[in-house]
Amino acid sequence: MALTLTEDQLILRDMARSFFDEKSPVERMRTLRDSRDTTGFSHELWKEMGKLGWIGIPFPEAVGGAELGYGELGVVLSECGRVLAPEPFVSTVLLGGNAVLLGGNEPLQKELLPDVCRGERLLSLAFHEHGRFAPHAVETGATRDGDGFRIRGEKRFVLDGHVADQIVTVARTAGGSGDRAGLTLFVVDADAAGLSVQRTELVDGRNAARVTFDDVTVDATRVLGEIDRGADVLDAVFDRATIGLCAEMVGTFEEAFERTLAYLKTREQFGVKIGTFQALRHRAAHMFGGLEFARSVVRDAQSAIDDGRGDVAECASAAKARCSEVANQIGAEAIQMHGGIGMTDEEEIGLFFKRLKAAELTLGDAIYHRNRFAGLRGY
Repeated sequence: MALTLTEDQLILRDMARSFFDEKSPVERMRTLRDSRDTTGFSHELWKEMGKLGWIGIPFPEAVGGAELGYGELGVVLSECGRVLAPEPFVSTVLLGGNAVLLGGNEPLQKELLPDVCRGERLLSLAFHEHGRFAPHAVETGATRDGDGFRIRGEKRFVLDGHVADQIVTVARTAGGSGDRAGLTLFVVDADAAGLSVQRTELVDGRNAARVTFDDVTVDATRVLGEIDRGADVLDAVFDRATIGLCAEMVGTFEEAFERTLAYLKTREQFGVKIGTFQALRHRAAHMFGGLEFARSVVRDAQSAIDDGRGDVAECASAAKARCSEVANQIGAEAIQMHGGIGMTDEEEIGLFFKRLKAAELTLGDAIYHRNRFAGLRGY
């Protein structure tokens, strides 16, 4: 595992940083939130990222992608996290796009992924049905209907579901809720009869829809993976999405820490800079240690994917468990060290805290991933 970025990755980081500093400063997120923007991000900016090749980084050249690695994708995602850019990387690339890519349905790959890479098609993944992350706790059912299937049920927290062109839907075709076997993945068009989408918001202002399936019919050609064995695809999708989300979180950690450090160096109390107080220095050192630990474990997880190692699942859970803990640490410390102003909506540090809290719970928190890691290790 490389602990530092390669020369090409450094060039990519500098390019992405300049791009986001110019076109997506942090205050943009506040403007989108306060204006109740109907989309919640910029289609134009997303298409620009497509032209730069960033959306297609993890996809093969055969479908219009750049066929690079998660090391490169992590660089872009970290820069997104640094400015809180709300563009749909998690929903369209990491979740929906990966489901299509790993699902092995070549006609669907050729139909959907080239437009995804260009930023002209949005995807989402509908799997969540409960308050906490439980990927196999699926009650939404899909029953045979002629040459296709009929889906009934409801999904929650469907990221960017209100603007998705297609929603990859996890439905149960056999077994009961909680069973790993019996899940099937379907690509459902957003305008399908019987499909209704209600936009909702997370605590950080990002989009997460409630999607209802009322006898939605789907042709058998729209199945990803094998019928009843969708968990094989789903688990791999979640591992990659988790590692990508962690890379974004690292960027948010970096910016929150740097802003807090700058505040400690300028804020005066009792006639001196508060950064001279030993207790605050110690707390800042702990923040820095947490950040560096998180960065290292995330880079190892990215390397696990790019090097084709067999421990991707373990690395994904190790990264998310660590990043979830560091999100609590850095988010809380950043607010406290900013004092009273840190609790106000006018101070931007609160936007970082909210994003970290939402990311901490997305795709499983520290408790879930510590338990999963232990299970993977045979404990």
